[in-house]
Amino acid sequence: MTTLSDKHFIMIGSYAEADGPGVYAARLHEETGELTLLDEASGLKNPTFLDVDTKSSRVYVISEAAADDGGKRGEAVCLTLDPATGKLSSYSRAATVSAPTCHIQRDRSGKFLVVSSYHGGLIGLVAVNEDGTIGELLDVKQHEGSGPNPERQDQPHPHSALFSPDNRFVFIPDLGLDRIVAYAVDPKNKVLELHGETKLHPGAGPRHMVFHPSGKFAYVINEIDSSLTAFAYEAESGQLNPIQTLPTLPPTYEGDNICAEVTVSEDGNYLYGSNRGHDSIVVCKIDHGSGKLSVIEHVSTEGQHPRHFALTPGGRYLIAANRDSDNVVTYRVDSGSGRLEFTGYTLSVSKPVCVKPCYL
Repeated sequence: MTTLSDKHFIMIGSYAEADGPGVYAARLHEETGELTLLDEASGLKNPTFLDVDTKSSRVYVISEAAADDGGKRGEAVCLTLDPATGKLSSYSRAATVSAPTCHIQRDRSGKFLVVSSYHGGLIGLVAVNEDGTIGELLDVKQHEGSGPNPERQDQPHPHSALFSPDNRFVFIPDLGLDRIVAYAVDPKNKVLELHGETKLHPGAGPRHMVFHPSGKFAYVINEIDSSLTAFAYEAESGQLNPIQTLPTLPPTYEGDNICAEVTVSEDGNYLYGSNRGHDSIVVCKIDHGSGKLSVIEHVSTEGQHPRHFALTPGGRYLIAANRDSDNVVTYRVDSGSGRLEFTGYTLSVSKPVCVKPCYL
């Protein structure tokens, strides 16, 4: 049996049929940035988004299942990762909400999962048992309403979930409503309680969100109009106050584009966002006093439709998943400037959607 000397794994979720591979485990060679495929898991329909529990070497994955009425419903799957070999094994599987899901997120205690259904307009609170297996569906919230874009905002489209730094609230960017909906998590009664809503400008289409490491600011990437919105965050009240919106694209670009992922470096100095169409990562400097952003550069993703990307622990590399060109790409990150440099390494994977580091 081969033992890996460094436990730098990258987990990859993808669009896939259940009879083929859909979740992949790769090794990141820390010195070079090269990715080596170690294992793949089959039996899952469109396991597009992942959440990694590094402490227990578990990977929580969304999947699609058939509903009783012949339609589709959500499913959550837990896989285990063998630290010695990088092999994946099935551990637990359970039904979630009554529509297919697009996102899964553990809370900071590890006791709950929140799943988001873009097509169903649903948010589901799911228990995580003490042994890490997926428990029962505890609560479901149905979003209502629409936005000004008739093609993309004819109904609610919750796209992700993000827990506050103190784990009191979970924020749901809803692309269809131009709102970030906040729920308080009631751990005793195991339900989600509506806490409030933050309105964005019409036609924004908020998709994914990230908190600044200081806890003072938050940022959302708006899919439809290719913009970033910065917020001042009041931790006690759980309130988001918009302070800035700026475009993710160069001013000379005139082609089609939609946005996807956003993240912030561990030191809080830089923000990164992905453009699908321009096929780039926008790199921004963060002002620690005001939280405002200024664009540094746009870097090609060396592929098409960068659906998701992630920074590795320590921030040495950024890894981007290009869905339409079937490749995962690595970049070195200059810690002094935030700029990205393509390593020259790509990994061929069918329709990659999500990449999550798992450093054990």
